[in-house]
Amino acid sequence: MAYVKKLFNENFLYYASYVIKDRAIPELEDGLKPVQRRIMHTLFEADDGKFHKVANIVGSCMKYHPHGDASIYSSIVVLANKDLFIDKQGNFGNVLTGDEASAARYIECRAAPLAKDVFYNPKITQYEESYDGRNKEPVIFPAKIPVVVITGAEGIAVGMSTKILPHNPVEVLAAEIACLRGEAFRLYPDFPTGGIVDPGEYQDGLGRVRVRATLDTSDPKRIIIRDMPYGVTTESLIESIEAAAKSGRLKIASISDYTTDRVEIEIRLARGVYSQETVDALYAFTQCEQSISCNLLVIKDGQPTIMTVTEIIRHHAKRLLAILKAELELQIRELLDDLHARTLERIFIEERVYKAIETKKTQGAVDKAVIDGLAPFAKEIKREVTLEDVERLLRIPIRRISLYDIEKAKAEMERIKAALKEARHHLAHLTEYGIDFLERVIKRLKPDWARKTRIGSFDRVDAKEVAKRDIAVRYDPQTGYLGTSVSGGEYQFDVSPFDKVLVVRHSGIYSVVPAPERLFVDKGVLYCGIADKDTLADVVFSLVYLDPKTGSAYIKRCTIEAWIMNKDYQLAPDGAKVLFFTSAPKKSFTLKYAPKPRFKIDVERFKVESYLVKGLKAQGVRLSTRQALSAASEGEQGLFDEAEPVKRAPAPAPKNAAAKKTAKKPSPKPDAKARTTPAPKPSDAKKATSAKPATKVKADDQKKPSGGLLDKASAKKKPPKR
Repeated sequence: MAYVKKLFNENFLYYASYVIKDRAIPELEDGLKPVQRRIMHTLFEADDGKFHKVANIVGSCMKYHPHGDASIYSSIVVLANKDLFIDKQGNFGNVLTGDEASAARYIECRAAPLAKDVFYNPKITQYEESYDGRNKEPVIFPAKIPVVVITGAEGIAVGMSTKILPHNPVEVLAAEIACLRGEAFRLYPDFPTGGIVDPGEYQDGLGRVRVRATLDTSDPKRIIIRDMPYGVTTESLIESIEAAAKSGRLKIASISDYTTDRVEIEIRLARGVYSQETVDALYAFTQCEQSISCNLLVIKDGQPTIMTVTEIIRHHAKRLLAILKAELELQIRELLDDLHARTLERIFIEERVYKAIETKKTQGAVDKAVIDGLAPFAKEIKREVTLEDVERLLRIPIRRISLYDIEKAKAEMERIKAALKEARHHLAHLTEYGIDFLERVIKRLKPDWARKTRIGSFDRVDAKEVAKRDIAVRYDPQTGYLGTSVSGGEYQFDVSPFDKVLVVRHSGIYSVVPAPERLFVDKGVLYCGIADKDTLADVVFSLVYLDPKTGSAYIKRCTIEAWIMNKDYQLAPDGAKVLFFTSAPKKSFTLKYAPKPRFKIDVERFKVESYLVKGLKAQGVRLSTRQALSAASEGEQGLFDEAEPVKRAPAPAPKNAAAKKTAKKPSPKPDAKARTTPAPKPSDAKKATSAKPATKVKADDQKKPSGGLLDKASAKKKPPKR
């Protein structure tokens, strides 16, 4: 165990930190991963204005990058396709179609002028030894713009990952200018593939965005895709459309890809289908709409840090001023050195100081003669003359001394003084100088970097709502199978691939399952329908069951509003036999009792709406103490018939006085089993409401009191005298 702890502490943590800092996560200061930084360093070293074979750059970069040529080659292709820092020549692939780049020996690249202006300044760049100690590589480039926000990045490290969306470089630099001026700014992603972005859930570099393709629906029978979501290629998009068409979610006649440097995918629709009807289905079932999550994780001061776009812009605004200040201070030092050297050279030649060394025999004497000869001009020189200055003067060839042009030398010194004055002015007005630098970069980029992604707001398309219910569900009572693939049997209803089905079996057990292809639900199913919670909340299920211990009949009324998928639930107690089941809000049924001496009534009529609606776990209400044999419906009533709201308050049960008077004329024999009650189609709802009852009530039954106050009063009246 001690060995394992040591292994983790020394090896794994080292590996994890290495992957985080030196492989997958970009640096905040220059926005580059290590392999990208080494590629740019190699390009700067090889830069001569001409294109270089990518294979040569890969080989040279391997001096700095110890992870093989494949990672270097793929990184060059990715960085070159950003079209910012690398000029490319040849086939570097296509980000729209997903086509791969040609082999490294066939394509060429070089450092772009923008890369030199943004990254390259070896005089203020810190270098370190490469992995083998033979070469020097930059620790971080002094980048003058927030590269990590412009190019975006994606990487997976140990225990963390980053997903930074790309932004328009012109907009980013304009935001940095606004930051330097103390103004407010706001940035949204801009993708190279175009499309429409909804930043409703975008939180300044965090959160997520939804991106949609641009659809041209001007032709009612044809849809043309002009732009794609970020991260999607034409190949993957077409595959998603074909998959949706095969599954029946889309109805198309053909699909053609005419993409070149711009996206153009043509979708021809099937007969009877029009473009406006298909748009929502494309967004719901294909890659025409994508949700992209963001996690802006960068390396800051050697540590992985989550930041926002605003924080990065503000950081780089300060960073830009610091870099420009370092460059100006370096420029001033170099100009002063140059001015000092030219002043010494002019005095050395014009005042013929070199004549004093003609008689000197030793190096010390020569150096002293030169220093003494320059001493009278100390006020003009303004610096102490060093031995290095003397050595530089002594190296001036005789030809140059004889051809020395005094006027040209004075003009050059005036130029140096003017440059020195300008540099000091910029240093005194550093913010204005930084804004001017960014404006020059914007002017260079603006013609080629118009915004490609439009900003909009759109509602989420719910796939369940868009999906059409056009898959028939059938139930075979002979075999007990239910599903969309059941060939025989009775048609029940239509479903979509997202629907769930509620099945109540003859034993009183119910469950909710996804729309099945072929599922055994046993014979004599009592009910099956679409399990929509909003619809089922208004449906009251009524069942009459036989208590196995007493033989008495009980009625239970409840609603089914919650469930766990594929789990069985009990409507009736264990061992109970279901005699009657209905989902109608109003229904009359008859209960047949076992014959018993001194009892003349063997059949009694009840109404389900006369009993309370209780919870699923509640026990039923006993209808009678007599032993029941069977129960049957008196009339048919559909599930979606117009009905009064479900009453949950207590209501008195009707008296049986009138029922006893008419018990001598029993109703027709009930069916042994309750019928399966499928959920009707929405289109059949009107037919169901206007349909007449399946069985007519006899005249004697019409005279029975129905339970109202007037009916009860009339029942107590004496019969008329004959």
